[in-house]
Amino acid sequence: MVWFLKRPFRKQIARIEVTGAIASATRKRLLEALKTVEERKFPALLLRIDSPGGTVGDSQEIYDALKRLQEKVKIVASFGNISASGGVYIGMGAQHIVANPGTITGSIGVILRGNNLERLLDKVGVSFQVIKSGPYKDILAFDRKLTEAEQGILQSLIDTSYNQFVQTVADARNLAVETVRGFADGRIFTGQQALELGVVDRLGTEEDARRWAAELVGLDPEKTPCYTIEEKKKLVSRILPIGGDGKLMLPYPASVQFASAAQWIEFELATNGLPLWMYRP
Repeated sequence: MVWFLKRPFRKQIARIEVTGAIASATRKRLLEALKTVEERKFPALLLRIDSPGGTVGDSQEIYDALKRLQEKVKIVASFGNISASGGVYIGMGAQHIVANPGTITGSIGVILRGNNLERLLDKVGVSFQVIKSGPYKDILAFDRKLTEAEQGILQSLIDTSYNQFVQTVADARNLAVETVRGFADGRIFTGQQALELGVVDRLGTEEDARRWAAELVGLDPEKTPCYTIEEKKKLVSRILPIGGDGKLMLPYPASVQFASAAQWIEFELATNGLPLWMYRP
């Protein structure tokens, strides 16, 4: 433990990974990691992003934390295989962004989905009796379609969230708002196209991003190591293949496929009816 506390963090680059869909668990982990970066006085942070995006509020809180950290730390974001929608928004919290030429990025916009099971419920003879305090209290109820008034309310909500996204990209990338609106229509684009649009600064690998981060703070890019800040795991999970739900994982690759599908279904159910900054292929 003494050796751990004496590590020369000022001569290292912190590294944090953002992977998978962004939700409350991601936010909690990243906020703790960013706090560690500040407390240990790392001069620079390499933020590796491989995410299709996620919930709006969680993405905003992570971005805000990164903006505050900018006052003390140089942050270079590295876009991996995919950094779309909320992944892009988080990336705006870095002073500099590097993307692979083939990175899937963009998808700047907002989506909100609800389920309408009215016809199915009619077939099986199921109906609901609803008592509500106001006409919009059960907006997006799954047993009926939206009214025109409800569609207007939700569209206004989406438009407000969209404007926040566009403004953040414009401010972070020193672009005119109308310029951002020109490509912020939900489309995806490659890292090469993102460079041409001004969304990223350079094309390159994560290693290139690490080297740039070192140079920004006067460290030797050839010798400066990265210190990856990971979520602390329980001792048993270090010995046995324990999943995030605390259960013993199945043999690979079945465990990976099952866990991935289960996590996605859980995310879909948890975020049903919520506005998302997320790329949905």
